[in-house]
Amino acid sequence: MSALFSALVSPHLSLLSAPLKISGAAFVALIILLSITTNCQADSIESTQPNIVIIMADDMGYSDLGCYGGEIETPNIDNLASNGVRFTQFYNTARCCPTRAALLTGLYQHQAGIGHMVGDYGVPSYQGRLNDQCLTIAEALKPAGYMTLATGKWHVGSDRGHWPLDRGFDRYFGTPSGGGFYFKEAIQFRKRFVILGNEEVEFPDDGYVTDLFTEHAINFVDEVAKGDKPFFLYLAHIAPHWPLQARQEDIDKYKGRYDEGWDAIRAARYERQLKSGLIDRQWKISPRHKDAKPWSEMSDEKKADLSHRMSVYAAQIDSIDQNVGLLTTKLKELGKFENTIIMFLSDNGCSAEGGPGGFRRGDKTKPIGTGATYASAGLEWANVSDTPFQKFKMSTHEGGISTPLIVHWPGGLKRRGDFEQTPGHVVDLMPTCLTLAKASYPKEAKGKTLKPLAGRSLVPALRGEPIDRDGIFWEHQGNKAVRVSDWKLVKSHHKPWRLFDLANDRTELNDVAGQHPKRVRDLTAKWDAWAKESGVLPWPIKKKKPATTTKK
Repeated sequence: MSALFSALVSPHLSLLSAPLKISGAAFVALIILLSITTNCQADSIESTQPNIVIIMADDMGYSDLGCYGGEIETPNIDNLASNGVRFTQFYNTARCCPTRAALLTGLYQHQAGIGHMVGDYGVPSYQGRLNDQCLTIAEALKPAGYMTLATGKWHVGSDRGHWPLDRGFDRYFGTPSGGGFYFKEAIQFRKRFVILGNEEVEFPDDGYVTDLFTEHAINFVDEVAKGDKPFFLYLAHIAPHWPLQARQEDIDKYKGRYDEGWDAIRAARYERQLKSGLIDRQWKISPRHKDAKPWSEMSDEKKADLSHRMSVYAAQIDSIDQNVGLLTTKLKELGKFENTIIMFLSDNGCSAEGGPGGFRRGDKTKPIGTGATYASAGLEWANVSDTPFQKFKMSTHEGGISTPLIVHWPGGLKRRGDFEQTPGHVVDLMPTCLTLAKASYPKEAKGKTLKPLAGRSLVPALRGEPIDRDGIFWEHQGNKAVRVSDWKLVKSHHKPWRLFDLANDRTELNDVAGQHPKRVRDLTAKWDAWAKESGVLPWPIKKKKPATTTKK
């Protein structure tokens, strides 16, 4: 019952349960009051276009947030979860560029032109930029009256002419290519740059990229809030993607917190997940990765280094949370918070790049965490981040493709703190936005026939209702998977297909392919049909040379 409804009705509830001692006219008036109050609340939800905010972290694991079992302090994000809905079985595409393409277009990444990363392989499904047979969420919402804003990592078209303002956004600040930097001095390692609109701008001497993305997002929202149009904001963080770089005060907050090591931290996360009801008790935690040694076997010097690395990683996520708090505070100040739907997720599982112990480059006289250093947390901590699952970013096992998804909307979502078990995928965010905005998806745009959306609206799931779909599909670098209902068929590159019953074994410990040969054949055929329709090619992709013409 809403606060308004309770305030108006509660004083009269005893009259309805007690012997009737009021006049017929008074009783009719009370019923009318109840009806009007309820209908007004429903109408305000259904008739008003909400503001839509999508916030995405980069390389953040399934268990890193406090509300998904982590010990990292994320009170602002946790508050969104406790007053909204947490999806327990939401999926990305296992890698940054493909996830961004699928999220923005509602198509599988190959259909949108980014079957791998931003390299052009000379074929339409692997051209390395969004094609002209799709629309972005921004392009689809503009005809419905939305102002469209974006900050952060773009990475779905790095060359000029394929930037956010070319794909429907009214405002943009961020980096058109990938991440790989947090402070100005770190830009030297990856040769990145930032743009405002379509023009390159100087990175502030004292800037920290997570703060800068949020500052510009707040400025854009503040600007458009003066008008009468709803807005769509896409805030795509670089954090906590390597390199490990954070503000010193945030690092200090986690000093010593990881001294007990990855085995103990991972076990504690799993227990919190069980206690909260996030995961089923029959899903056993996957074993420590085969390349990760027990913490007890590390030398004291190595323990200090590895504990510090995880402290920096935690600080990067803590910074995201602080900035979520700044954004929600601004929305409240502007009177926009109640009718703004916020969705928070990650683009893939945590990264094990650098292998055991992680890599380190840059100035080795400086402690890891500064802009002069360039390091990763390593495979062992990634194994912790993806608790309780196995594998990492780039894999189509659950550790590579599972992401938190938090949906918060005070004015339109009645559920508070619920877990939603319905499976979903990033291709679902475009049709979800269309439903919320009361916008339609055209069959053509700029003279080109558009590919039909692959995703399904999540709005029914937000109400606790099922979503009808044929299946969910994955492919990245030869790693494949298909999920239909609770059955998942998964194949690592050059390995055989494996079958898992996710209802009983979501941590993928018991391959039952040998017990269900017909199901394996059926799911393989379904994946093959999807791959053919979507333009998936065998990995590694052989780059096609452009056709040459002979002069006559």
